[in-house]
Amino acid sequence: MTKVFIDGQEGTTGLKIVERLKRRTDIELMVIPDELRKDMAERKKYINGSDFTILCLPDAAAVEAVSLVENDRTRIIDASTAHRTAPDWVYGFPELSPEHREKIRTSKRVAVPGCYASGFISMAYPLVKAGILPKDYPVSIHAVSGYSGAGKRGIAQYTDADRPKEFDTPRQYALSQSHKHLPEMKIISGLDYEPTFNPYVCDYYAGMTVSLPLHARLLTKEITPAELREIYAEHYKGCYFIKVAELNGTDVLPDGFIGANTLENTNNMQIIVGGNELRMLVVSRLDNLGKGASGAAVQCLNIMMGIDETTGLI
Repeated sequence: MTKVFIDGQEGTTGLKIVERLKRRTDIELMVIPDELRKDMAERKKYINGSDFTILCLPDAAAVEAVSLVENDRTRIIDASTAHRTAPDWVYGFPELSPEHREKIRTSKRVAVPGCYASGFISMAYPLVKAGILPKDYPVSIHAVSGYSGAGKRGIAQYTDADRPKEFDTPRQYALSQSHKHLPEMKIISGLDYEPTFNPYVCDYYAGMTVSLPLHARLLTKEITPAELREIYAEHYKGCYFIKVAELNGTDVLPDGFIGANTLENTNNMQIIVGGNELRMLVVSRLDNLGKGASGAAVQCLNIMMGIDETTGLI
């Protein structure tokens, strides 16, 4: 039986991974006693005794955890930001290409993408790869997320009965343009420059939409929204968790609205293409705790174990 240790299992992402794995009969979850969760010697013992360790820690603690590995057997899946652009780590987004999937399968060090980054890269990577989106395109991103993405402290703020009135509204942040997901957005997508990023945290628990506006005149060739949609459909053909939605289908409401929480508690992602021949809008919709965090980690674990990637996710 495969032994899995989650270092940081009391955090929001860790709890969701535990929830997904505890029902499985092919995995033995190694659970460290609460009083020893921060004991380095005990963590070291659990990490080295596992087949897989999943890190759900702050960046510095994740780097420290990796330094505790003393064998050539334990494989690490890191859900923090610490290793997403590190050259000796594999980026854990298997649907991007067969090469990404194969590297995940064989790697001993896999970094799970950020939630906003997953949405953006799912849209930008195929267009850069196809030579349609110039690498120096002045990219701007608008995104909304449920408050669970803010972690335990953020959840406590939003669920506090005495919270400030502004918590009733969408709250814009990352005004300094130094959001931690920006480096991976640029590097993994193949862009020359980091995007301008405009995220909001909103008064609902989970789910997000990430939007990529495109000016047709700035692309490398003329393309219609229908043709753009076909590019995404071909790129993600055969992918279980990523689907290209029909703009006039049931995924988009008849009045033209889409909800950000539609895929809550799933590992699914939808790509929606709208607009006209002058200005197009691509939207990626996902659960920030699913395909944007815990679900992605479990999907990578399954691929690394050599089993069906949907195990425990459907």
